Amino acid sequence: MSVLKTAYPYYLAGEAVYANEDLTVTDKYTGEAATQVALADDQAIDTAIQAAQEAMPAMRKLAAYERQAVLDHCVVRFTERFDELAQSLCIEAGKPIKDAKGEVTRLIDTFRIAAEESTRINGEVLTMDISARASGYSGMTKMVPVGPCSFISPFNFPLNLAAHKVAPAIAAGCSFVLKPASLTPIGALVIGEVLAETDLPKGAFSILPCQRDGAERFTTDERLKLLSFTGSPDVGWALKAKAGKKKVVLELGGNAACIVDEDVDLEDAVNRLMVGAFYQSGQSCIGVQRILIHESIYDDMKQKLVDAASQLAMGDPKDSQTFIGPMISEKEAQRLDEWIQSAINSGGQLLCGGERKGAMLSATLLENVDRQETLYREEAFGPVAILSSFSDFDQALVEVNDSKFGLQTGVFTQNLYRAQQAWDELDVGGVVIGDVPSWRVDHMPYGGVKDSGLGREGIRYALADMLEPRLMVIRNPAG
Repeated sequence: MSVLKTAYPYYLAGEAVYANEDLTVTDKYTGEAATQVALADDQAIDTAIQAAQEAMPAMRKLAAYERQAVLDHCVVRFTERFDELAQSLCIEAGKPIKDAKGEVTRLIDTFRIAAEESTRINGEVLTMDISARASGYSGMTKMVPVGPCSFISPFNFPLNLAAHKVAPAIAAGCSFVLKPASLTPIGALVIGEVLAETDLPKGAFSILPCQRDGAERFTTDERLKLLSFTGSPDVGWALKAKAGKKKVVLELGGNAACIVDEDVDLEDAVNRLMVGAFYQSGQSCIGVQRILIHESIYDDMKQKLVDAASQLAMGDPKDSQTFIGPMISEKEAQRLDEWIQSAINSGGQLLCGGERKGAMLSATLLENVDRQETLYREEAFGPVAILSSFSDFDQALVEVNDSKFGLQTGVFTQNLYRAQQAWDELDVGGVVIGDVPSWRVDHMPYGGVKDSGLGREGIRYALADMLEPRLMVIRNPAG
């Protein structure tokens, strides 16, 4: 029996609204209609933005303990609804139940961290008398919320990537409007349902599923002072160009590489690479797409990777044994299948997988893929990885950097100096030593360079964008 309700409202200025126009959300494994979600129109979006603007004075006045209490309430309620949230993810996102439970755990972590950080927002005292003319002056800063924020979240982590925008906004004292992905809106609406139970000021939040053209207001409206977008690079940079004077934070795509040096524990590396490349069907911007293996261990490593990938269980994401579930849509699976076939036709060798049925695509490994192929240069966002060998560590670093993306890189090595070198030379937002680039804890700074984005998420780092310093200078005439 489905845990989903038959219909979900959107949240306008903190109130549940069942609109006349609905969006059908499908079960991504069966393809059948799972529930209906109220769809916001342009008038609702305008009302939400106005409400967020009007709520800002009350949001600014919330004491740290009051903001913390809202976030603590969310932690409690998400914990109580853990199983419901995990099963909902299975349905709306096609996420295997193990991965779904992991995401709910991260949702709770994210709000818990935000609750802690909400009481650590401090200014500083400035030394003003740096020259004789400033004698008798003192200065200090406090951090104040930037104003109403606009959030657009993606389909692949419907709960936690929305949480990485919502939780720091509450911690900072910012009102907000959120547009969740149309394919997976349920998680964000459950967050809205829980927020509606709190004492947030009237109008402090709105969560509005809407058509893509309706999202224009989330970007261009000058009443909104910050835009945080997670999604594709093409869309993200286009939104930035339209955003006007507001701050913009972009967490975009990746083409993550992992280097496997000659001194590693092969079994450990293989086990981690299986997770990095194929968890939640590879639909992660830091999923392992390129695996660079030292030539001395290449053949042995390749065989172990092929054997492991061939044994990954595919099927219904609600089954606890399933590792590979459906991609978000048949269209996306077909797109990636075409990229794989193009890579093979241009000389790449298929090592395993490469079989598609509807939205299901088996765990796929290739080698000798031409570096000009789309599969090599763009973000695959699915269950596929490309193997290649290297003879020199410097060469491997150059190859990793040969990408328009720069989100995170994993480096399996026991050589301290090579680890340091990778950290120094890789043009990415994060380097993970001894593990895959897909590893993330929700308090760390997370984001990329080049086409992978602008700014950082992770609660304390997101707060830096949602707050701004306000200076006060005091003159002592007797000074």
